[in-house]
Amino acid sequence: MISASATRRGVSAAITTVLAVTLGAGALSVPATAASLPAAAAAEAGTRTAPVTYPANAFSFSAAGKTGFLTEGWEGGAQPVFKWTRYADGSTTTIDAPVADSTASDVIMTGRGQTPRRSLIVELHDMAAGGKTVTIDLRPLNGVYVKAVSRDTVLAEVTKTDGSVELHLVTRTGGTVTQRKVTGLPSGMTSIASSSPHDGSVLISYALPTGTSWRREAAVVDLAAAEVVSLHRTDAYFTGGDSLSATHLAWAEEQGKVYTVDRATGIETVTDFGLHEGERMAIGLLGPWLTYGTPGLLGGDGTGEGRPLVPFTAKSLTSGESFKLLDYVNTVLPGPDGTLFVRGGTVEHGEGLYRIALGANGRPAAELVASTGQPTQLVYLGAQISRTFDLAAPIPLRWKLSRENADIDLKITHRATGKSFAKKLHLYSESAGSPYYYGDGVFGITWREIADESQMGKDAEVGEYDWSFKATPQNGVGPAVEASGSFTAAKGLSTQHDLDWDGAPDLLARDAQGVLWQLDTEYDTAKKTLAAPPYGPRRVGGGWQAYDRIETIGGIGSGAADFVARDKNGVLWLYDVTGSGYSASFAARKQIGGGWNTYDRIAGGSDLDGDGRADLVATDKDGALWFYKNTGDTGALFAKRKRIGNGGWGAYNQITATGNIGGAAAGDLVARDKAGVLWLYLGNGDGTFAARKRIGGGWNAYTDTIGIGDADGDGRPDLYAYGPNKTAYFYAGTGDHRAPFAPRVASPALTGSATYDHVS
Repeated sequence: MISASATRRGVSAAITTVLAVTLGAGALSVPATAASLPAAAAAEAGTRTAPVTYPANAFSFSAAGKTGFLTEGWEGGAQPVFKWTRYADGSTTTIDAPVADSTASDVIMTGRGQTPRRSLIVELHDMAAGGKTVTIDLRPLNGVYVKAVSRDTVLAEVTKTDGSVELHLVTRTGGTVTQRKVTGLPSGMTSIASSSPHDGSVLISYALPTGTSWRREAAVVDLAAAEVVSLHRTDAYFTGGDSLSATHLAWAEEQGKVYTVDRATGIETVTDFGLHEGERMAIGLLGPWLTYGTPGLLGGDGTGEGRPLVPFTAKSLTSGESFKLLDYVNTVLPGPDGTLFVRGGTVEHGEGLYRIALGANGRPAAELVASTGQPTQLVYLGAQISRTFDLAAPIPLRWKLSRENADIDLKITHRATGKSFAKKLHLYSESAGSPYYYGDGVFGITWREIADESQMGKDAEVGEYDWSFKATPQNGVGPAVEASGSFTAAKGLSTQHDLDWDGAPDLLARDAQGVLWQLDTEYDTAKKTLAAPPYGPRRVGGGWQAYDRIETIGGIGSGAADFVARDKNGVLWLYDVTGSGYSASFAARKQIGGGWNTYDRIAGGSDLDGDGRADLVATDKDGALWFYKNTGDTGALFAKRKRIGNGGWGAYNQITATGNIGGAAAGDLVARDKAGVLWLYLGNGDGTFAARKRIGGGWNAYTDTIGIGDADGDGRPDLYAYGPNKTAYFYAGTGDHRAPFAPRVASPALTGSATYDHVS
């Protein structure tokens, strides 16, 4: 039955029972007020022309008032942190409390219990300019917190000496605490909950015993009169989200049922959105308008099983008109003056906190008041594919999206033959996760997986490939996104210095004690140089002073990058390195042959004859240059040597195989003369070279120059140089033989605590 509302009066003035009289003098000794919180500028939500910044790391939106809003988030400590952010200037105040509750105003409740309801001492903070903090101790009442309803008053569930339960309004004014029973509620009730106040009223829900079970009821309570003005019995099982306006009541039930009641007629309407068990709609009321949507995380719950979310929608409870307010909703809370505040997003304005209010036309409208700066729609953030991709590598082709919950229709086509591969990738992260999802919005597929599922993969050809995909949001939030691009495929060349096959080049460095270290690198796009990852170098082993030359030579054996080492007796040894994408495994050394001490310099890693395999060159003590063709057979690794330079190579004290840095037919060499001048030898593609071209002087500042492969992912090999005093520099390859390297950039990748006497 719906009954008329009583005349509303001020809540604090209407409370007349003095607790000090009931409980005895001195029973309450908690100070009435605490120091004022920092003053806020005089601005309210909806008055700014631009939104403020929504706090980073905030996982929960907790309250909103006229001057600001409250969020809860992690900042690295053991407990979450509450922050009040002001609409005027985006400044924040940190609230020291483990739990907090909203009043739909600038007043927020905090407590020290595990939940607001378990907090026996509550603090009411007025976050407006000059506001005070009022403390109320509920222990002398044998009460527990239900809801804060003003800057000095809370609703409390009080247990009497006979075990019965009453709902009381408890107020602290100065040093005096008063209470008054709310009349009109049935006896035997328990589990009392309350909505935030609206126009001096709250919607109370509670449980009543009915034989061997329980039923829930709702009551509208006039706070000024401290009495029930209407009762409503319903079949709903209340699960939160209760709301009221001047014209209607609303509450949400599990599995998507939403109940609304016309306060004038008492007629109840039920709408079933058909959600799963345990799910409910996020709802709110704006006068005669019901707002609703499926609450959820924009990025999904990690299972990949999410159904399309119902957008946050406004529906007139009088005319039936409905329209979308937001594309997505996470949390809905009532605000001051009959407004709603919603943590959610729109495709147009992105993620953040939105204020929903009735406009001059009487229809709800949304305004972004605080922005996270993140998109609501799915956004493509780029490919993570080297322009030269190694088809033999376990490194996947990778792309990055703004979130994980998407289904990908991927297609890869070999441009010359038209052969193609297509697959739908269903992304999710929970448990073992999708095999195609790598975290942080990155998805991809390895060529091995492509080969397992298509003839194109098995018969993979080098050359240009085109890729394209369509990513469709699993939750239906925002449109699908499409992207396309291309890459060049090679076999065993693009990763010539990638020992662990993780997509980034590695270095081998020997210290003064003869210990060999593997140093991973990562490209710093901001500083445009090679940097060291957060973890340190990996120890390969000791005793490496037995070798006078260690040279990384590309994929000779079963890995992406292997190396050879010459001992002091002139024996050359092969170290076959197998990478997994995470770490490198070093096989026992294998003898290639003796007599290599006839050579002053050895260099490997360039494909000099265009057969797709990295070859080796060496200069003898007479100044001749010799070519060792890679056979691809580790049992007889190199073909019979071939003389390709008749003399003059003794002028150089260092030669380095760089890969194809000049853009000509095949791999190239750079050679440093004794005056420190560096010369470029462009490969002709038959194991010979064009006439040398001067690059520049000053290269005698370095002890080692290393053809490190494509470190910056632009498809061109780069150069790395290491010198005395632990100095190191990165030279990006340009692909232009007239100026093969960009200006050097200092690199921290080799500037740790150790000093190295040999780097490869």
